Amino acid sequence: MKEVFPIAPAGPSAYMLLVPIGLLLLAGLAFVILTATAMGRGSVEVSPGEIRIRAPFYGRTVPVASIDCASARVVDLTTEGDLRPRWRTNGIGLPGYGAGWFKLRNGERALLLVTDKSRVLYLPTREGYSILLSASEPQKLLEAIRKNGAPA
Repeated sequence: MKEVFPIAPAGPSAYMLLVPIGLLLLAGLAFVILTATAMGRGSVEVSPGEIRIRAPFYGRTVPVASIDCASARVVDLTTEGDLRPRWRTNGIGLPGYGAGWFKLRNGERALLLVTDKSRVLYLPTREGYSILLSASEPQKLLEAIRKNGAPA
């Protein structure tokens, strides 16, 4: 005759260890979902005196007066090696998507919202960093910024 003896159930400390692990997994899943939905929802609003970059995690309002419009230009990051991101310091770097703070190959600190490397608006600021934005019409965006109060 066969006898079966059950294993004693785990104590409460074993279950308490699973709670933070589960919470970390849920937070990670939430971050992945937010990042996936954010990749297609950025925009730039230009109004008199400021531009507002609307992007989850890294959106901000920048006074137009702090932008060096004389040096601003549309670039193709596939050919402009100096402006390519080299190190991500606080951001998201995926193939085809870069958002957040990066160090560029030329040593500049830059805020990126890049989804298409072939049409990027490069906006150096007087605040010690540059902004690189993929825009559907980067030249029109630059013209709107220049028109709304930036000194040349």
